[in-house]
Amino acid sequence: MMNQIKYIEVNNVTIKYHHHTAVKNVTFTINKGDFIGVIGENGSGKTTLIKALLGVIDINGGTVKFLEGLKIGYLPQNIMQADTVFPATAEEVALVGILDEKKFPKIINKSDRLRVKKVFSELGISELLKKRIGNLSGGQQQRVMLARALVNEPDILFLDEPTSALDSIIENSFLKILQNLNKTRNTTIVIITHDLVSVGGYINRIIYMNQSLEYVGSFDDFCKNTTHSPYIHLHAKSACGHDVITKEMKK
Repeated sequence: MMNQIKYIEVNNVTIKYHHHTAVKNVTFTINKGDFIGVIGENGSGKTTLIKALLGVIDINGGTVKFLEGLKIGYLPQNIMQADTVFPATAEEVALVGILDEKKFPKIINKSDRLRVKKVFSELGISELLKKRIGNLSGGQQQRVMLARALVNEPDILFLDEPTSALDSIIENSFLKILQNLNKTRNTTIVIITHDLVSVGGYINRIIYMNQSLEYVGSFDDFCKNTTHSPYIHLHAKSACGHDVITKEMKK
């Protein structure tokens, strides 16, 4: 596409832990309106890469350039396994997302509560507002944490394995919510996952990691491409809904 707004530009980024290279010479761009699946096996560097983009860890080489004023939301992996006696309500948990952005004194006002109610309504979870977070199911908790990430209206939302603990029905429901945010709010979504089959029907771009960048591009081109490694083809075969077999795999 022409005239795409570049939210994040990653150029030749390398990340090391002591003497181990976790991410090597990775280059790609995240554009406004993308719905990206960051795919790879465990230990492929996908979470390390995203943590570097979020400023949680340092890069050892290359550059990361952000669009000025870009607002970022983040839903980390396993963010909450709430105790059933934890006293906070779902509304209070979401309001923490607003407090995080406030300067001192950090005081919740009526406008803040209205913002939270609006997000809960958009996510179809208004009935959870006054319920204790510890009494909610895993899927309900995940929606509440998504609301917390959305209350500040981020331009781009990063999610790390957000559906790993959910069953397939709840997982699809959660992914549909993300898809709706992408289409109606034009929120850019970047979801880290090892499960290409589950996200394949929702994403429009893929970043496939194996320390280095195995593939970056559209999901459609990924499905049509016949030059991927055998490992990637095993995933593409299921996710794309048809058999994709390379000469290398036939040998």
